[in-house]
Formats: sequence, C-alpha cells, structure tokens
Amino acid sequence: MANLTSEYERILTRGVPLLDVRSPGEFARGAFPGAVNLPLLTDDERHQVGIRYKQAGGAAALELGHDLVSGDTRERRIAAWHAWAERHPDGALYCWRGGMRSEIAQEWLGAAGRAVPRVAGGFKALRSFCLKTLGQDTPWIVLAGRAGSDKTGMLLGIPRHVDLEGLANHRGSAFGKRDTPQPPPIAFENALAARILQLTRDDGSADDGASPGAPIAIEDESRTIGRLAVPAKVFEGMQEAPVVVVETDREDRVANIYRGYVATDDGARTRLEQALDNIRRRLGGERHTTVRKVMQEAFERGEPDRHHAWIAMLLDWYYDPMYDYQLSRKEDRIVLRGGRDEVAGYLSRATA
Repeated sequence: MANLTSEYERILTRGVPLLDVRSPGEFARGAFPGAVNLPLLTDDERHQVGIRYKQAGGAAALELGHDLVSGDTRERRIAAWHAWAERHPDGALYCWRGGMRSEIAQEWLGAAGRAVPRVAGGFKALRSFCLKTLGQDTPWIVLAGRAGSDKTGMLLGIPRHVDLEGLANHRGSAFGKRDTPQPPPIAFENALAARILQLTRDDGSADDGASPGAPIAIEDESRTIGRLAVPAKVFEGMQEAPVVVVETDREDRVANIYRGYVATDDGARTRLEQALDNIRRRLGGERHTTVRKVMQEAFERGEPDRHHAWIAMLLDWYYDPMYDYQLSRKEDRIVLRGGRDEVAGYLSRATA
C-alpha cells in the first residue's frame, strides 16, 4: 500500500500525463488534471457490452466487445493511443478499476510498439487517494477583503497558494460566472487534491521551495463557488485558520471591478444583467430597478463613469454590508489588516 501511495502521489504532484480509456460519459463526469479521453468503448458500445454481461456473463461480454472494436475501428483507436504515447513517453493509462479495458489498451499498444504503464486500481483508486487527501488537515492562512480588492491577483503572487476560483472557473460571487463552463465536481476536487499534494508533500521537492508544513494562502470563499462546493474538510480548515485582511480604497475597488468584469469582456452585458436579476430579492426591488437602469444606460452609451456608478451602488447596498457582517464573525482570527504591499509581504513570510 505504501508503494501505491507513493505512486499516486507522484502521478498527481508531477502532473504525469494520463490516458483515460473510459467511455466519454464516464470521462465527462470527472477526471484528473490534464487527462485525455481516448476511449476503448464508446458510451453506446459500453452499454451494449453491459447488457450482454448481465444476460450471458463475462466471456460473452468480452467477445462482444472485441466484435464491436475490430477492423478499422480498432486500428483507429490504437493509432490515437499510439500518437498520444509518442507525445507523452512518461504517461500512464487507466480505466475505471485498472482492469479489463486498460489491460486491453495496454496489450494493443504493446503490440504496436509502445509500452505504457497502467495506473494500479484505475480511476477508482486514484480518486479515492484524492478524497483521502482532501479529508486530511491542511494548514491555511485566509486572505480576506472587500469586493474589488483584487484578492485573487494578490493570491497569485504568493508562491504557496491555492486558487479555488481558478480551479472552479468562477469568480466566487453572484457576478462571478465566466463564459466557459465550470468543471464537474469530481474534476474540481481532483485538481484541488493535486494542488494540495504539490504544496504539502514531504519529500523535500515541494514546488514552492517552502516547508511542507507551512500554511498555504487561500482566498476567503463561501461554501460554494458557483455550482461547486468546497470540500468539507478544506472549508472547515478555512473557518479555523488565521485571517489577513487587505484594505483597499473604494475608488480602487470600483476600478478593479470595472476592469475585471466589464471593460475586458464583450459578452459582459447579458451575463451581468442576469446576475443582477438573480440577487433582486436580496437587493430589494427598488434598488434593483435603479442599478439595472444605470447599468443598461452605461452599456448603451459606452461610458465608463456610468459603469462606475452602478458598481458603487452594488458595493454600498449589497457587497459591503454582507462583507462587514461576514468579517465580524471572523474578528477573533484576524492577525493583520493592511494595504496591499503590507499584506502581500506578510503572506509571503507566513507561507515560507
């Protein structure tokens, strides 16, 4: 078991290229960072094999699988695997349990002249290792600050950090949806586990050069980021960790939000109007109407100052009151309040 643990850790921390030969439907429900799906069986083929297995047993199911994946179909799939293996000579392959499908893929690749190792236990075992990692205690230090303080930008400047919003592909607020979809929950959790392992492995090769026992900087987040939930143990650790608060002028926060959500995004209007409508009840009908009118005028006229006006309204009426309430519940854990440079310096030292 110790050898398998070391192997799983190596795969996840070094970003070993992974060939996933499960069906597309299985892959869509979640995989590992950087994994490529080149299935042995399509969803329909896998369904047919499953029915045959229930009706006639394993031998008959295996025979049907070979019939379905034969001739040109088989050669095309082997060619795709072979091309992947040539690009990734240090890679490994897996199926659901590290059983029949990955064994067949490995055998066919070997006959084509490429030896590719299998992940012992397949997806299920590696996924279990990720869940075990997420269930362990991790030392955190939480970066907090009002909306628009560019906490994510600060966090990315700290070598020893976990960027939950980046992994979740969502900015974390009601207005945080991006043009591209969020990953499946399983993929989000696996990527988070891999990142934690990269920062905490105790073999002396942590990718940030820090002690594996040093705290990891993480942004203050709610339990959910878009439609994804922060794993329970990680969130619990964040609720017990020391907090540093970056204090930023309101004018700078308005400008940061404008740059991050409006100025650089051609499709911002529809998304922002929808996000505003989603918080109508919490904002209040009259205030919602006021903000929406100013927002629409800003887009129609293309005037940055009008965008600044509705952003300031949201900060005053929605975000700042909510932030002040949430921060009051963390008061006993705050170890520093300061400007951007002071907080960044503190986090760099604390996580070294």
